[in-house]
Amino acid sequence: MPSTAQPLLIAKGTMDCYLLPRMSNRHGLVAGATGTGKTVTLQVMAENFSRIGVPVFAADIKGDLSGVSQAGTAGLKITERIKQLGLKDFAFAGNPVTFWDIYGEQGHPVRTTVSDMGPLLLGRMFNLNDIQSGVLSLVFKIADDNGLLLLDTKDLRAMLQFAGDNQDQFTTGYGRISTASIGAIQRALVDLESQGGDKFFGEPALNLDDLLQTDSRGRGQINILAADKLMLSPKVYATFLLWLMAELYERMPEVGDLEKPKLVFFFDEAHLLFTDAPQVLLDKVEQIMRLVRSKGIGIFFVTQNPLDVPDVVLGQLGNRVQHALRAFTPRDQKAVKSAAETMRSNPKLNVEKVIGELAVGEALVSFLDEKGQPGIVERASVLPPQSQIGPVTSDIRRQVISQSVLYGHYERIVDRESAFELLRARAQKIVPPETMTREPAPERRPAGRPRDTLLEAMAKSTARSIGSSLGRQVMRGILGSIFGGSRR
Repeated sequence: MPSTAQPLLIAKGTMDCYLLPRMSNRHGLVAGATGTGKTVTLQVMAENFSRIGVPVFAADIKGDLSGVSQAGTAGLKITERIKQLGLKDFAFAGNPVTFWDIYGEQGHPVRTTVSDMGPLLLGRMFNLNDIQSGVLSLVFKIADDNGLLLLDTKDLRAMLQFAGDNQDQFTTGYGRISTASIGAIQRALVDLESQGGDKFFGEPALNLDDLLQTDSRGRGQINILAADKLMLSPKVYATFLLWLMAELYERMPEVGDLEKPKLVFFFDEAHLLFTDAPQVLLDKVEQIMRLVRSKGIGIFFVTQNPLDVPDVVLGQLGNRVQHALRAFTPRDQKAVKSAAETMRSNPKLNVEKVIGELAVGEALVSFLDEKGQPGIVERASVLPPQSQIGPVTSDIRRQVISQSVLYGHYERIVDRESAFELLRARAQKIVPPETMTREPAPERRPAGRPRDTLLEAMAKSTARSIGSSLGRQVMRGILGSIFGGSRR
């Protein structure tokens, strides 16, 4: 079995640069211009975590990371790097990998429910303004109060139509529901579906435990999300990863400081998370970053420019790997200066000057020491990965997917009774079979009492149906709803 606390050798310079597993939940940053070696650095770190039994999650933007599943080969550049760094015990090896894909084409399908996603994140995905986001939140609240599960996009569409058709009945209890806002949300939903984003919503929803697996040799599973197609919808990509971070924060138990993290999460193209994000969302991200470390989760942002990350988040990223930055514009010069100032100075290095001189595969490295203090920054060469650099073929990818213990589970779509079916039954005045067998005798309505409104009749019938069948509770996580609520 792998050692639980073996330091991870990531780069070599004047001093060897070790990333301490017990400090990995203090988060980190891998930054640098395009083509400077960020992806290879990510690959080397993922391999090291896997070898000590730590599962990894990473988004594969260009398809290059899929090679981590196969053993590398002794090409000319790799051989030269091995010799240059004096790596005597270097051996090529593949790693245990699970491929994921929201679209279900290059990996196991990844899904969540609309209820789990919640109005805050869904509003960001739909690019709604404040008024439209408020109406979406009201629609979720109406669904919650009436026990209507929002599992997929057809549930949300049915709920939007119901709320719009009956908006006058909700004004007193919930506030005004604008027809224009309902229309805007519906158009955004259609746009999402046209891009294939509706495949992200449904069941079976992702079980987070499936990201935390090790293989028979105790190596951590490297979970790779195919994101080349997903990146065509940047807000869907960023919202998905933010949702996943939030789910990990909420679902994982408190464990304090461990000898090694329970999961390391790499957030590539991190600038997409923060671009045009409302302050309430930034506050939630900052809260997650502060508190998720106690859950044993380490988060590493991967981005071109340190300025892409807000200061309140950047200040929590203790482990740094800074590849070359090119100072062609005033903003670039500011980024170089900022990167230099946020690293612990080395009297032997002019960090601000060196950042622009780094070769491909070189980096300025500063990892936290045993006391949690940033180490003195070192100019170092990142180790070559033991696995293949670059993408695998489609045949190899399919082979890895078919051999996974998860194969067949997420590929099977489940469509259980939810808001769409219940609202359709109400509209057609069809009572579900389980309700018919347990329906209590109708109460006599006192003379002069008006008939139930459509909402009252629907709510009563739905409540009876839910109570007699599954006793379900609608739930969402910390980013799922501004109204809170408990998990089912």
